[in-house]
Amino acid sequence: MNKIFEQPLYAYARSPDQDAPAPVRHQVIVIGAGPVGLAAAIDLAQQGVEVVVLDDNDKVSFGSRAICFAQRTLEIADRLGCARPMVGKGVLWNTGKVFFDDRKVYEFNLQPDEGYAHPAFINLQQYYFEQFMVERVRALQAQGAPIEIRGRNKVEAIGTHDDHVKLEVETPEGSYTVEADWLIACDGANSPTRRMLGLDFVGRVFEDNFLIADVIMEADFPSERWFWFDPPFNRGQSALLHKQPDNVWRIDLQLGWDIDKEREKRPENVIPRLKAMLGEDVQFELEWVSIYTFQCRRMEKFRHGRVIFAGDSAHQVSPFGARGANSGLQDTDNLCWKLKMVLDGPAPDGLLDSYDVERTHGADENILNSTRSTDFITPKSEMSRILRDAVLDLSEHYDFARPLVNSGRLSVPCTYDGSPLNSADALDGPAETRPGSPCPDAPLGDEFLLPKLAGKFTLLTIDADAPDMIEEEGVTVERLALSVKDDRTLALKRRYMGDAEGAVYLIRPDQHVAARRDSYEDNAFRHAIRRAIGKE
Repeated sequence: MNKIFEQPLYAYARSPDQDAPAPVRHQVIVIGAGPVGLAAAIDLAQQGVEVVVLDDNDKVSFGSRAICFAQRTLEIADRLGCARPMVGKGVLWNTGKVFFDDRKVYEFNLQPDEGYAHPAFINLQQYYFEQFMVERVRALQAQGAPIEIRGRNKVEAIGTHDDHVKLEVETPEGSYTVEADWLIACDGANSPTRRMLGLDFVGRVFEDNFLIADVIMEADFPSERWFWFDPPFNRGQSALLHKQPDNVWRIDLQLGWDIDKEREKRPENVIPRLKAMLGEDVQFELEWVSIYTFQCRRMEKFRHGRVIFAGDSAHQVSPFGARGANSGLQDTDNLCWKLKMVLDGPAPDGLLDSYDVERTHGADENILNSTRSTDFITPKSEMSRILRDAVLDLSEHYDFARPLVNSGRLSVPCTYDGSPLNSADALDGPAETRPGSPCPDAPLGDEFLLPKLAGKFTLLTIDADAPDMIEEEGVTVERLALSVKDDRTLALKRRYMGDAEGAVYLIRPDQHVAARRDSYEDNAFRHAIRRAIGKE
């Protein structure tokens, strides 16, 4: 077993808050030191917002848990200062292969187009993700950033008020009370915060069970995603194989609905299943075993006054498609710049309602795709199974059938179509960069575009004139002037210009497009700025 599970990363230490004569008020408290909670805290601290993270644990999460991190997550992590160690440790992959019975029916490439700073996906155990983020917290603390993690601080009660939230916190040395202007709940699928506030999920629980086994073994399988429908070693079910760092391999095996979960997790029952898949002669060691049931559900609203939910505490999807942690990082990416603007004053409190609008839209999109994947992987009727198997047979020989195969549509960033923060599209440009879209990366000689758009409003001009700076409603927007006159900018032209001769984009701090036009028009862009901060 990896020793990382045994090492406290943020051991309990008595806080001055515990000895204060009256409850201490903090700007933001985050509950949960998983990837989503740490991302929120780092994002806020980098913007100068004072933030405290509370967690009843003091170590990384036990077991690999989330392992697939998408390109958009790496782009967000890059802005947070965590991407370099993640990519350095992770297993990079772009290729997926789909098998039916004992034959490969087709394969796909997730990044056929070049010109991105980050790969389509990396595989990295969640415990490493958390370790790198805690290391980033320590680096920020050394720089004087206002961020703190308190291990073994368990929130036992929450009281909500118009202008703050009060928390009762239990520690090894007794309880204390603390207050926050804002509370961000990132405490997982079984969120105690959600329960304490009397809130619940709506959605669907699937009647099926899957075995997760992380095994340590020396194997010559390539760094690819392999998915089987009805394999000889797991008849009538499905299977998934992924490579992780340190010779750890993730195996998912569908088991069916009517099983004894505790019995199925016993090594004497797990090992024969794995030998049937890997071969009798393959030597391996079990690192982690779990049984999970699919759930595709979300809260009706993610914002409840001064309490805001993010990640699994707000929404759940099946793991096929790697949508859990990836969508959670998109939650924090959407939330933190808005909270900073509300705290500083340029934006009204109502800007945070757009977090609810945009991220419930993202959750619904993920739930729809995850539900479709699950229905294809686990047909609920004999006719559905016949149809699915016909699609798989056809996909071996015919291109038209391959898009119909759904072994888990992999996570992509959400476009916020219809967002109240978007201005009308005034550029006949590429659909992938319409208002609401996350900006795709593009090479700029020896550099890349996205780091130049990080954490602030930006006026991106491509072969177009505009002021170098705009001041509007307390928001400063600086210009980034680019040109597509040489061969090194072909990807930029394709992704942002299309056939247009010039383009001007207003980019939000989370690198989503707020507005675009073919030229700069002062009133239009000032209106777009006001709209993007919730003042129109």
